[in-house]
Amino acid sequence: MIHVQQLTKAYADLKRGQFLAVSGVTFQATAGQIFGLLGPNGAGKTTVLRILSTILRPTSGTAIINGYDLRTQPALIRHQIGFVSTNTAVYDRMTAWEMVEYFGRLYGLADDELRERMERIFLRLQMNDFRDQVGAKMSTGMKQKVSIARAIVHDPPVLIFDEATVGLDVLVARALLKTVMELREQGKCIVFSTHIMREAERLCDKIAIMYRGHILSEGSLPELLERYHETDLEELFFRLLTDYDAAPALAGNPR
Repeated sequence: MIHVQQLTKAYADLKRGQFLAVSGVTFQATAGQIFGLLGPNGAGKTTVLRILSTILRPTSGTAIINGYDLRTQPALIRHQIGFVSTNTAVYDRMTAWEMVEYFGRLYGLADDELRERMERIFLRLQMNDFRDQVGAKMSTGMKQKVSIARAIVHDPPVLIFDEATVGLDVLVARALLKTVMELREQGKCIVFSTHIMREAERLCDKIAIMYRGHILSEGSLPELLERYHETDLEELFFRLLTDYDAAPALAGNPR
């Protein structure tokens, strides 16, 4: 589903020269799998996901998403993905139903098909109680459900969740994680970024530990723990970050 190859994003910095937000990131994610990007704030996770979502263009490298090339076919890729984050905007003057309907029409869904899909989604996500409520009067949990609904209304094979539980209360976050697991069971390919260990342990079939724009290690949780002779993901995580900081700076990646 997703084949990322040597993805790099560089920015010009007047003080430090070129800054590599993402450096040579390579990974693969398949259908029916949750691929986790685990790293602290500033690790480059969001940059990677914005590139995969065609919001940013990579400096070098590329990705193939469901058969389409990121660099040459961005418009086609947008039909293959749904994107959810804590920063996804919800329009104050539109109701939940109107917002999801609007995005369905942007994807070119016919009226009958769109209405049928929306009825299923609103039932599944328990949104009917606030389907006529405008965004300005929605709670944080309601807004996040709208974000998920509009991300899946066109039934994309690939879903991207960027720190989607940040700022949510425990009940809303738990409901969101349950939805993510249900989407995996439907065969979706899911990329899920987080800095929360428990989320990575609970959700992800594969985990890539990311720091300072690099993927330090990747594998299933049992594989990672066995590879580094650790029994706890948190200990492994801090060990990898500490070892990286202690090593000489990589060429082109000043610290």
